[in-house]
Amino acid sequence: MADTDTPGGPDQARENGRPQSRPGSGLLMGRPFGVPVYVAPSWFLVAALITWVFGDRLETVLPDLGAARYLVALFFAVAFYASVLVHELAHTVAALRYRLPVRRIRLQFFGGVSEIEKESETPGREFVLAFVGPLLSLVLAGIFYAGMHVTRDGSIPGVLLAGLMISNLIVAAFNLLPGLPLDGGRMLRAVVWGLTGKPMAGTVAAAWTGRALALAVLVGLPWLTRSEILGNDAADLGGMDTVTDALLAAILAGIIWTGAGNSLRMARLREHLPRLRARTLTRRAVPVPPATPLSEALRRADEAGARALVVVDADGEPTALVRETAIAAVPGHRRPWIDTGSLAQPLTEGMRVSADLSGEELLDALRTTPATEYLVVEATGEIYGVLSAQDVERAFVRAMARPQS
Repeated sequence: MADTDTPGGPDQARENGRPQSRPGSGLLMGRPFGVPVYVAPSWFLVAALITWVFGDRLETVLPDLGAARYLVALFFAVAFYASVLVHELAHTVAALRYRLPVRRIRLQFFGGVSEIEKESETPGREFVLAFVGPLLSLVLAGIFYAGMHVTRDGSIPGVLLAGLMISNLIVAAFNLLPGLPLDGGRMLRAVVWGLTGKPMAGTVAAAWTGRALALAVLVGLPWLTRSEILGNDAADLGGMDTVTDALLAAILAGIIWTGAGNSLRMARLREHLPRLRARTLTRRAVPVPPATPLSEALRRADEAGARALVVVDADGEPTALVRETAIAAVPGHRRPWIDTGSLAQPLTEGMRVSADLSGEELLDALRTTPATEYLVVEATGEIYGVLSAQDVERAFVRAMARPQS
């Protein structure tokens, strides 16, 4: 149920890699507010687990159901994740209200994720953005609680409403815990950010609190679920044996610990984003006509101290880029007989970027048009050079390799 607040950094098929948008993983369920909602394959595993556990407990609560109790339990699993979706939609609507782009919502193992692509501009907005999710879960719990009072005790609707009320209370309470990547951690981050004026200070405080929370979950959750603190109703609807409790605690602790570490890494990347400048990362290039032999084009580049080739037309206008991998694939003895233009990739409008771009603006431009190389031009339209996606990736790797706070 926590949100991954990513920098406007490069993404491809893996996180924080190349400047391409990674595809949505899972089954596309719809686009509320224009944001795609995906159900990850892991959701089906969790839905089956919820169906089995809840169905097993229904045998005690509703013994007359027989095998039909598993159909009721399956309905509960779907309704519970519908509640999780409402929780995530609250974050999404708030983000869109603040004009923060949301890449997608994923329903997955143990909850959902709203992938917000940019950071909030103020700590107040960050706090609101984090708080609306647990708030909606509390509202849903109140609605289900009210529904329990208009249904008959011991009926299927009554038991379902009780289960949904309890589960939404747990979702709200869990997400309000003050550690990243949970919503409560983002609220703590906003508070520290507001007090210190430093977003990074808030991230460090909330991330380390999240790591401490992970250890507390690992030790405390098995004890909590075996105690009377949650009440008899919760035990009746969600009781599990000691081994299952320990496994659940280990998985949740691992998710929290990993999410806290990722938050620190993303914050560190944001600190280094302003240092990512197209002008400093660009390889100088030489313009060559398309009929130029590759060996001659490389000689000119070497003579000029350039590391890239740009194909130009008769008027000197750039029309294509020669990919580095295409050059490497041509043996040296064949290069005098290969036209440079035959190895070039035609330029599209999105493959032209300004030499003055930096930080998130640069990364947004690269993410809009996925490519391996980009033509970098001056404000006057003059060719400055070629920007390699791999060079941008290496710059991010170097930033991520710096010691954590």
